[in-house]
Amino acid sequence: MRRPSFLLILVFLISLAAGQTGIGFLGTASAQEGGDAAASQKSSEPPPPIYEPKLLRLSELLGALYFLRNLCGADDGPAWKADMEAMLAAEAPGPERKARLIGRFNHGFETYNAVYENCTPAAEASIARYLKESAEIASDIRTRYGQ
Repeated sequence: MRRPSFLLILVFLISLAAGQTGIGFLGTASAQEGGDAAASQKSSEPPPPIYEPKLLRLSELLGALYFLRNLCGADDGPAWKADMEAMLAAEAPGPERKARLIGRFNHGFETYNAVYENCTPAAEASIARYLKESAEIASDIRTRYGQ
């Protein structure tokens, strides 16, 4: 399967925000989605962009593809992590938002890591479905929110 290019979405995201480097995912995120004491406190961060739910889903898909593509023998596994790093650099999120995005990447990865030890037809079907969905999300964000 051919890996869709996320460069266009990344170019768009870079145009929205100044870059920020330094991430560490597939580790522990300092704040998780919903229910945390930190989340209940008033945040000094600006509100997330209107397309945040799509970015959260894209983060989850990137994590799942990072695991599944490696599992099924593709040599592009690290590129999915690199796409996540590039998205974070382009978005330059505050610490809470960054933790949410990283948490979703980790969730996508761990969902499949907990179940799959070998590549199966179901894993390959998930890859095909997630490649299509991630390309659609990237295109939708670029079309709707691009300048």
